[in-house]
Amino acid sequence: MESKDQKKLHIAMFPWLAYGHLMSFLEVSKFLAQKGHQISFISTPKNINRLRSSSFSPLIDFVELPLPAVDGLPESAESTSELPINKVPYLKKAYDLLKPSVTHFIQHSGVNWVVHDFICYWMPRVATQLGVNSVFFSVTNATTLAFFGPPSELLSDKPRRPEDLTVVPEWVDYPSNVAFKLHEMASHWDCMDDEVSDFQRAAGAIQDCNFVTMRSCTEFESDAVSLLRKMYGKPIVPLGLLPPNSAPHQHGVADDRRDEKWELLREWLENKKPNSVVYIAFGTEVTPSQELMHELADGIEKSGLPFIWVVNNRPLVEGVLGADIIPLGFQTRVEDRGLVWRDWAPQLKILGHASVGGFLTHCGWSSVVEALRFGRVLILFSGAYSDQPLNARLMHDKRVGLEIPRDERDGSFTSDSVAELIRRVMVEKEGESIRSNAWAMKEIFGNVELNNKCLDEFTRVLETWPTFT
Repeated sequence: MESKDQKKLHIAMFPWLAYGHLMSFLEVSKFLAQKGHQISFISTPKNINRLRSSSFSPLIDFVELPLPAVDGLPESAESTSELPINKVPYLKKAYDLLKPSVTHFIQHSGVNWVVHDFICYWMPRVATQLGVNSVFFSVTNATTLAFFGPPSELLSDKPRRPEDLTVVPEWVDYPSNVAFKLHEMASHWDCMDDEVSDFQRAAGAIQDCNFVTMRSCTEFESDAVSLLRKMYGKPIVPLGLLPPNSAPHQHGVADDRRDEKWELLREWLENKKPNSVVYIAFGTEVTPSQELMHELADGIEKSGLPFIWVVNNRPLVEGVLGADIIPLGFQTRVEDRGLVWRDWAPQLKILGHASVGGFLTHCGWSSVVEALRFGRVLILFSGAYSDQPLNARLMHDKRVGLEIPRDERDGSFTSDSVAELIRRVMVEKEGESIRSNAWAMKEIFGNVELNNKCLDEFTRVLETWPTFT
């Protein structure tokens, strides 16, 4: 049956307070709204203002709920990007305190479905009590979900040590090297709420919802999707990779300023050979230490290749400003072939430019999706946060990029190994197959028709699911 014959639904979206989560939920909201469904996007005032300014969406009703105050959480903070990692547990506590106001909204607004994140483990039960269906939307890929196992494993009371997450789990029934390294585990423990662990949160989100969806497709990772169906014992409906649309947003003064910035970058790129430039960026929430950044800079310099490096000017936890994380004299030494960019950068436009060949990335899933949308080869330098390490191993396994070798225990590396790996991935004969594998990924990651088909199927499941009686 076609979507137009289906009853129109009222769908509430409730993402976690992190930019990547908010944006993924917003993309799905836009698609569902275009299908004629009523969308209520629930978040806090600052996050909603940010979304409104970056993405004009007249079909979506934004529902602002003030974030309750919590001891230890800075007064104005409403998202992970405003906090050092050791303050994130306080944000989780504040998010949990939204439960009464979210419950009140769902109860009194005629909502049919709630699409929720993993942090709000309590949401599916609330929905069920109110006679509303719920779907857990993981903004990560299926491989990451599979790594953490079924709810029974997530809820297991056996002691969990960092070392336990550095091996491929026994339930993974296909060839895989996807696991954490020991040096990546410290930050996981830092951002965990000591009262309700992320494992408990994910278990509640999975076991109590009607079905599970994630930002992926079977064409990319069919083994992991099949394993999730067996482990969870409920429908798994991937909604596609949400490849970003390169169509321009509505124009305003801010957009004009951004266009000027792109003009400068475009001019610089126009003078470079096709596929020759390495684009380097670590997202909005990853800032490696000054020591690591200096070693990385030395490696980038030794590679001898042209590059654009977007430097995050957010202060480091240690109090070092972003401006200080580049070694003294570096910019002068590389100015003939390298551009250090200390501002917002139009990542999608840069990755889409013909002069860019590869991407040195922190391995955030959104960044990986954006790069492979254009078939750009990956130089994997994982941030030690969230799913980034697992994405790095997955992309290395898929041979669409190579990971910078690092010490398992402390994460250290040498500038020589950085230079050698950048050259291998970008220009040397040895990296030819990696480059062609990445280029071939355009057929999946850049395939709008394929990804819309996934979103259509996700929408169909929402529309045809039995309502509570």
